[in-house]
Amino acid sequence: MSIDFQELRELLSAIAQTKITEFTLKSEEFELSIRQGSNLVTEEASLAGATGVEQFSVTPTTQKVAVMPATPAETTPPPPKDKKWIAITSPMVGTFYRAPAPGEPPFVEVGDRISKSQTVCIIEAMKLMNEIEAEVSGQVMEIVLENGEPVEYGQTLIWINPE
Repeated sequence: MSIDFQELRELLSAIAQTKITEFTLKSEEFELSIRQGSNLVTEEASLAGATGVEQFSVTPTTQKVAVMPATPAETTPPPPKDKKWIAITSPMVGTFYRAPAPGEPPFVEVGDRISKSQTVCIIEAMKLMNEIEAEVSGQVMEIVLENGEPVEYGQTLIWINPE
């Protein structure tokens, strides 16, 4: 089995979007172990010509490489004005979009009433458009980001006053 850098990035992105807490992939050429929510992740790899970018590293020789899991953005906004508000946060690193396409109306505006599972925005990650759905019903109180802004894992996108 052979895996290239792009396939590895896609695999890590797919796993990050799930509730999987531990994943191991083994072949004759390499072993990859991923643990979400832990303090340290290690990889053993032997992939010719692959080099690491972003939050992980794969080198051409077999060695252990420390990988720190994604952490919430350090530039998170201040807490909500009302303690009962609930944050809709980004499940991934990407680009925040308020509307389904340029020139179309936004999914939600401040003051809108939304229902559980309603799409409230899109996060583009690795050329994939990921619809972000509300986990609660309520009223949109604040949209933290502007359209097209980069977003980090765990960063607050929208504040909701639950019903």
